[in-house]
Amino acid sequence: MIPFSVLDLAPITEGGTPALAFQRTLDLARHAERLGYRRYWLAEHHNMTGVASAATAVVVGYVAAGTSTIRVGSGGVMLPNHAPLVIAEQFGTLESLYPGRIDLGLGRAPGTDMLTARALRRNLAGGVDTFPQDVQDLQAYFREPAPGQRVRAVPGAGLNIPIWLLGSSLYSAQLAAALGLPFAFAAHFAPDHLLDALQLYRSTFQPSEALEQPYAMAAINVIAADSDDEAARLATSLQQAFLNLQRGRPGPLPPPVDSMDAVWTPAEAAGLSHLMRYGVVGGPERVRRGLEAFLELTGLDELMVTAQVFDHPARLRSFELVAEVRDTLAVV
Repeated sequence: MIPFSVLDLAPITEGGTPALAFQRTLDLARHAERLGYRRYWLAEHHNMTGVASAATAVVVGYVAAGTSTIRVGSGGVMLPNHAPLVIAEQFGTLESLYPGRIDLGLGRAPGTDMLTARALRRNLAGGVDTFPQDVQDLQAYFREPAPGQRVRAVPGAGLNIPIWLLGSSLYSAQLAAALGLPFAFAAHFAPDHLLDALQLYRSTFQPSEALEQPYAMAAINVIAADSDDEAARLATSLQQAFLNLQRGRPGPLPPPVDSMDAVWTPAEAAGLSHLMRYGVVGGPERVRRGLEAFLELTGLDELMVTAQVFDHPARLRSFELVAEVRDTLAVV
């Protein structure tokens, strides 16, 4: 069976609070653990009133403390926002507290607008341009200290923390292949280069101490319900959220609507259809067909599922239905 995992942005719903978002995140993580999902990742975003997971390492620790077997990690930490030593110490601490359960997914985007990026970093020197060196510096902090090494990650040094590279273009695919690291593609919001990135990653992969063979994962939106119509209605929250972001007015996750006709223009509807073309929305049979087709198309080693659903019980039910479909898939 191809393992399934969860990507969570700890969504803040309209009328909700970050505290409520975190409660629901932990509830979903426990639900995912019971359902046999392999890992539960949280994403770093900043200055977004609909996303509560800005302090990603803190939320990873909260989720790891409230679960017992599922792997917990970042999907991802935006490395240009941080000094590699800081991330090594943070995730070294997490691995020391929850041994064998922590993943470190790294991205090279700021996860925010440029004004906020400047506030995070004070200046933009280096940033994405130093990403390859920053990744290698981070790897070095996790190795056993060399004789005479004057700067160490404590905790962190000598710990076996899996590092993943995340991306939505060919850049991170090529870097992951060169460094021999697992690779995860963000097809849930940037699908255009998915197939090219997977092909490049697999064809140029160089074995490393971390990984002997390429290992590819992709994240997609999957919203499941007991009927196609109910799933389509639930998905309007995500559609509105994408639309608000494109219009420059991001905000909390809105409640679903019966129809999007009065919300978007035909051009916006076409654009969102393209953006979400790998997403799967429907009842169990439609979800099964959609996931089967996507896995056959991509040949993934692992699938990561995300679902921005306004109603929490409906969100739990969506992941439950996806797990049921996972166990019946005919993909080898």
